[in-house]
Amino acid sequence: MYAALDREFSDPVLRDLGRELALAVQAKFDIESTKTVGLTNRIIDEAVRPRCDLLWNNEILNTIRLKERGLLRPFRPAHAGDIPPGYRDKDETWYGFSGRARILLVNTRLVAEKDRPTRLLQLCDPRWKGKVGIAKPLFGTTATHACCLFVAWGDGKAAAFFRDLKANGVQVFSGNKQVASAVGSGQIAVGLTDTDDAMGEVEAGAPVAIVYPDSKPGESGTLIIPNTIALIKASPHPEEAQRLADAILAPAVEERLSEGPSAQIPLLTSSRSTPRVQTPATVHAMTIDFEAAAKLWERVAAFLLAEFAE
Repeated sequence: MYAALDREFSDPVLRDLGRELALAVQAKFDIESTKTVGLTNRIIDEAVRPRCDLLWNNEILNTIRLKERGLLRPFRPAHAGDIPPGYRDKDETWYGFSGRARILLVNTRLVAEKDRPTRLLQLCDPRWKGKVGIAKPLFGTTATHACCLFVAWGDGKAAAFFRDLKANGVQVFSGNKQVASAVGSGQIAVGLTDTDDAMGEVEAGAPVAIVYPDSKPGESGTLIIPNTIALIKASPHPEEAQRLADAILAPAVEERLSEGPSAQIPLLTSSRSTPRVQTPATVHAMTIDFEAAAKLWERVAAFLLAEFAE
C-alpha cells in the first residue's frame, strides 16, 4: 500500500492492523515535500501494471483525480454508513476519515491576542509583510487548500490572494511541519498549516495559539481536509486490500488517530473519542465540492507553479 499520512502516525496503525489481520503489509511512504502528488503520480505511472493495492492519502483531491482516470475500484466498507455524505464518494470509490483543519498558527510572543489575524485575506495586510509562512503550494494540503479556495472564492479573488501573499513577502517552506516549527521558534509570526503539525508545537510547549480562519457566521469557513482510503483497480491483492481498508475505516482507528500525537479530527459518526482540536461540530467549516476542486487541479497547479516555482 501507499501511505501519504506522516509515517510516524500511519505506520504504527498499519503494523498493528497487519498483525491483527494476519496480513503482510508493505507500506510505501512519500517524502514531506512531494507527498500526495508523488504517490498519485506513481500510481498513474504504474497503471498498466499496478503495484499498489491500497492508497491511504492524507488529503482528498489527488484521490479524486485517480478516480477521474478510472484507476480506482468501488467497494463498500463496513462503516460506510457512518461517514458523512460530503466525505465519501457517491460512486463508492473513496472514503474520507480523520480530518485535519487548515488553520493559522500564531506566535503568542510576537502577536498579542487582540492582533491575531482571523481571516486568510488578512495575511496580505502590510503589517504582516515578511512575517507569514506557508508550505510550498505545489503539493500536499496546501495545494488542496488552494484548489478549494478557487472553488469557494472564484478565480479572481483566489488568484489575487496568492499574488498578494507573494507580494507581501510570504516565506515558503518545504512542508506544513516546517511552517509550524518556524512559528514556534519565532522565525515567523503567523503560519498557514494543518492542525496535526500545529498540535506538535502546542504540545511541545512552544508559545503558539491556533486560529480557525474565516469561521465566523457569514464567512467562508475553515477548510477541513479528510484522509482518504481507496482501492486501486486491477491490483495484485484485491481481497487483502479490502480487508485492510475495512479495518482502517473504523472507529477504533479514528479514535487512535484523534487521541494520538497527530490529533486528527474524527469524521465517522460512530467514533467516540474526545477531539483535542475543533471539529465540524464546533467550528464553522467550509462547505466545498471536492470533485469541483479536483477538476481545477491542473489549472490551479499551473498558476501556482508560475507564481511560486522559485
